[in-house]
Amino acid sequence: MFSRLTILLAAIGIIFTAATFRPSTASEKDRVLLDMIVNGIQQNHYADIAIDDKFSERVYTLFLKNMDYGKRFFTQGDIDAFAMYKTKLDDQMRGGSYEFFDLTLSVYQKRQKQVEGWYKELLAEPFNFEKIEDIETSVDKRGYAKDEKELKELWRKQLKFQVLTRLADKLDEQSKAEADDEIKKKTVADFEIEARERVLKTHNDWFHRITRQDLDDYRSLFLNSIAMSFDPHTSFLPPKDKENFDISMSGKLEGIGATLQEEGSYIKVTSIVAGSPSWKQGDLKVGDIILKVAQGKEEPVDIVDMAVNDAVQLIRGDKGTEVRLTVKKVDGSIKIIPIIRDVVILEETYAKSAIIQKDGEKQKVGYINLPKFYADFSRSGGANSGEDVRKEVIKLKKEGVDGLVIDLRNNGGGSLQDVVDMAGLFIKSGPIVQVKSRYGQPYLLEDRDSNLVYSGPLVILVNEFSASASEILAAAMQDYHRAVIIGSDATFGKGTVQRFIDLDENLSPEMSSIKPLGVIKLTTQKFYRINGQTTQLEGVVPDVILPSLYSSLDMGEKDEDYPLAWDVIQPVPYQVWNNGMSNFDKVSNKSTARTNSDKLFGLVLENAERLGLNRDNSVYSLHLGLYQDRQKKEQEEGKKYDAANETVQPMTVFTPEADKAGINADESKKERNEAWHKDIQKDIYLLESLCVIKDIIELPKNPISQKK
Repeated sequence: MFSRLTILLAAIGIIFTAATFRPSTASEKDRVLLDMIVNGIQQNHYADIAIDDKFSERVYTLFLKNMDYGKRFFTQGDIDAFAMYKTKLDDQMRGGSYEFFDLTLSVYQKRQKQVEGWYKELLAEPFNFEKIEDIETSVDKRGYAKDEKELKELWRKQLKFQVLTRLADKLDEQSKAEADDEIKKKTVADFEIEARERVLKTHNDWFHRITRQDLDDYRSLFLNSIAMSFDPHTSFLPPKDKENFDISMSGKLEGIGATLQEEGSYIKVTSIVAGSPSWKQGDLKVGDIILKVAQGKEEPVDIVDMAVNDAVQLIRGDKGTEVRLTVKKVDGSIKIIPIIRDVVILEETYAKSAIIQKDGEKQKVGYINLPKFYADFSRSGGANSGEDVRKEVIKLKKEGVDGLVIDLRNNGGGSLQDVVDMAGLFIKSGPIVQVKSRYGQPYLLEDRDSNLVYSGPLVILVNEFSASASEILAAAMQDYHRAVIIGSDATFGKGTVQRFIDLDENLSPEMSSIKPLGVIKLTTQKFYRINGQTTQLEGVVPDVILPSLYSSLDMGEKDEDYPLAWDVIQPVPYQVWNNGMSNFDKVSNKSTARTNSDKLFGLVLENAERLGLNRDNSVYSLHLGLYQDRQKKEQEEGKKYDAANETVQPMTVFTPEADKAGINADESKKERNEAWHKDIQKDIYLLESLCVIKDIIELPKNPISQKK
């Protein structure tokens, strides 16, 4: 099946041609990139989008938004000066010109230097928190500052607000402290100084990072604004970004297994992956600062003042090679730590299972959590989600479970072939999804394996963040009447397929000196359900809709910039699951009756409405007392919702027998497993899924054998 899909993609005929001139400088390399991105995407993108004045306006708007999202650097005067380019970018792109980009970058960097002086000046003196004034915190609700004077005033208010929030938090901590606590001895003035110092450090660190961004970083932002003006999922990835994407897809990397972050001029260790080379070696600890990196016995490279992404490139490496880290320990001592790199498995991205039993009930329900549809294409036999879920299903069947819940909440998608393989576990055979290219008829991906792994009651749990491959699996199981889909009003609505195009492979030999260029993630196809509807934009509407915390917020594909449209094509013949139910409405109605009378789900609805109101009420007072009053009110309102999230539900969680030995043999795995089980026990959505499984079992079955 995978080979047929590969043949299909090859037949699309994607060609990214470079300009005919021969580049010899970095500037010419950038022109090649611009040419390949603009013309290559336009010729090969799923949608036939013209490079015209309308497209120019898209790029113009998106780039300014990406460049200065918070409207903290450009003034309205700057925007007025840029406006002459609004409908000219299509012509500049065709001519390989970066004129608009060069102008905006020069103004942006000028404003950066101004703002750097302003924030240091403004944070040097105490703020007056008795003055009655307020600040609009919503970027969408306020325009650009009229001029430099108004921009500086905006920064004054923003800095004052940041100091205010920290000051109020410290005063709140003081009010809750014991009488003999050291914090009781501090005055408001003491806390105000600490808050200003903290905000100053935060901004010093931030400006330290942004002033180290080079021309390539900003140029990538511009090129991505062009790419994403075709649709939200088409993008340009420089070489290092593509590597990070591959790691997220495969769930593995070759390195040392430490998470790093910038802290001022330094790179700090923030976590160690259990079972990784760093964890096994034992000397590297959370809080350590890495000063130098050496490849084995080679001369070490000083990474102080280096961007974290660049430092990571030095630390990662092939399995079996040695990296030596010069580290400043928490106690101030300096130590050289040699670590042999190895494959690091990011287990939190992999499928895992548990057995859940509602208190007082006989039914045991198998639960599989799938964070993403991962696949390691780099090697034969690499991890893939389809095979891993198959193993988990077999494992749970041996435990005699009465039903199965597959949790796709927050699953952003991944490997399409794994969706087909996974769907095939629950039906005998049949079509799963239609895939349509820009030209020609839709291509059908089918499960042709008649082997049925699991035939019992099935629930698929989704939410607003279930996207792409998650929506394909949910849609197919819904169309077959094979599973009851449970979740929020609708899934995310990403119904498009992307393909990576290596730009280096499209360069002629005489241009090899400008490599590497990076890759384009290009939208080439669109998903359609077997009933003919696309999952694009509208997503999948569950059979059982549960209250969601995010129902009043803007989430999903429809809230992205320039998404592709929803449409319908011809359905394909398919056989509805012959052990299915014709009474899905009864299951849905029973669930609705339960959740409508459930106190915790009622709190979810109330909290969602509260979040919506708080989002809309985006003007905050900069008066300390008035701000504290608002915070106190919101904290009191939030307490009952926090308590609801921590309420343990009437259900017990078990580890499958097949997993117990491996988990108990590793203390870190045991701790993570216990923490996961505790989280499961607080999940009201899982509890309702158990109730739905019980309804499926108890409601009379009406075998269906009709073709659609």
